[in-house]
Amino acid sequence: MNSRYSLLIKIVTLFVLVIVMLIPTRLIMGIVDDRFYYQNEVIESVSRSSSGEQTIVGPIIAIPYIETNIYYEDSKQIIKRTRNIHYILPKTLDVKAKVDVAPRYIGIYQTQNYQSDLEFKGTFEATSFVHEENIELDEPYAVVLISDTRGIMQIPVMNIDQKTINFEPGIKENGFTTSSQLGGIHVPISFKQLENSLSYNFSLKLQGMNRLAIVPVGQSTQYQLDANWPHPNFLGFSLPTKRQINEKGFSAEWQSTWYANNINSLFAEDSQISEERYKNKVCGSYVDSCMPMFKASFIEPVDQYQLTKRAIKYDILFTVLIFVSFFIFEILKQIKIHPVQYLLVGMALAIFYLLLLAASEHIGFTLAYIIGALACSILIGFYLSAVLKSIKWSCGFTVFLLTLYACLYIVMNSEGNSLLFGTTLLFLVLSGIMILTRHIDWYSVAKIDLNNIDKVTPINEQSNTSPESN
Repeated sequence: MNSRYSLLIKIVTLFVLVIVMLIPTRLIMGIVDDRFYYQNEVIESVSRSSSGEQTIVGPIIAIPYIETNIYYEDSKQIIKRTRNIHYILPKTLDVKAKVDVAPRYIGIYQTQNYQSDLEFKGTFEATSFVHEENIELDEPYAVVLISDTRGIMQIPVMNIDQKTINFEPGIKENGFTTSSQLGGIHVPISFKQLENSLSYNFSLKLQGMNRLAIVPVGQSTQYQLDANWPHPNFLGFSLPTKRQINEKGFSAEWQSTWYANNINSLFAEDSQISEERYKNKVCGSYVDSCMPMFKASFIEPVDQYQLTKRAIKYDILFTVLIFVSFFIFEILKQIKIHPVQYLLVGMALAIFYLLLLAASEHIGFTLAYIIGALACSILIGFYLSAVLKSIKWSCGFTVFLLTLYACLYIVMNSEGNSLLFGTTLLFLVLSGIMILTRHIDWYSVAKIDLNNIDKVTPINEQSNTSPESN
């Protein structure tokens, strides 16, 4: 009875071993997540001590005013005075930015800091004012929102109709969001200047980290960005209309109008400045969550942690392929491989991902992958030379394992073709297994007692046995 079910027991044992191998794989995946989380913590600590991601909104003209309303309740006169802000968006906005990105290392972790030179120019349409009795106008000003003002590297000035005016810190009054930490700069202007079409231009030297975003507040907005970073990631509500990317950097151009982004509708109603914090604001808690933006990210598109996680996702496939190969070899050559030996080989396959993670933090992913693949393949090959009692077959398995690692590397680094490459690899492996086992009589194989298979003479011993001894 034991002989009849020995093959089934062997298959069930291998299935259990594959399930068991998921345990170290999940533990290693947890280590990768911890290292990735710690890297993000380091990056956030850098942004807290310097300047973080930058978002720029403006320029926008703000006209504060006090509105007085009189009404009666129970024959009692009540006078209510509210302070509001009327915003005027520019007719045209043209932004040109040059960004110099430089990696910054904190221990073994890296983030991308940048210094940018931005030039803004455009026009505002002439604005007429109706002086109502219950409206008391305050002095207008032009405001530019900057998400992290710590990145301002020099005092900016604005040229308005050939007059130079220094920017002042702060946005004066926040009618944009419910957040009290909104930063920026402003410059005072006069009502007389607003009576005619107003042209402006100013430069801004800004330092930031990882990302730069511009909000297209103009009725017609054009934005050109040149940077020395070869791996940009374009985000936001629209992609660049033109872009060129090479190993030295990239150049990109955006353009938009109110017909496309509808940003003018956010400013259709005046903002109310009152003790009611959440009343009548342009946005909610954050500008990023409500306004369309042109965004360019300077972070690494795929770091070693993401690539390592991709590799680990193929671990179960790797383990199954190796175990199936051993099992087919066990059947074809009628030798016995103990479940503990399967398990040790599986552990060596799992250790590869830990070696890959540890080494990639110091020498880069590609070199770490090569070293890890060679180390684990040679280790498994050396171990199999004793298990299989054949150097030739152990070398063959080593080459087979290195080929699988090479295929895995191609699949990981070919995001668009990963499904095609992975499916092709599986098809080729399955074809090889079917070709090798096409003449096997599985009913006969099932009668072999794998628990006593050591009674069968291994192939390498058969070659050394004389015909007379047989």
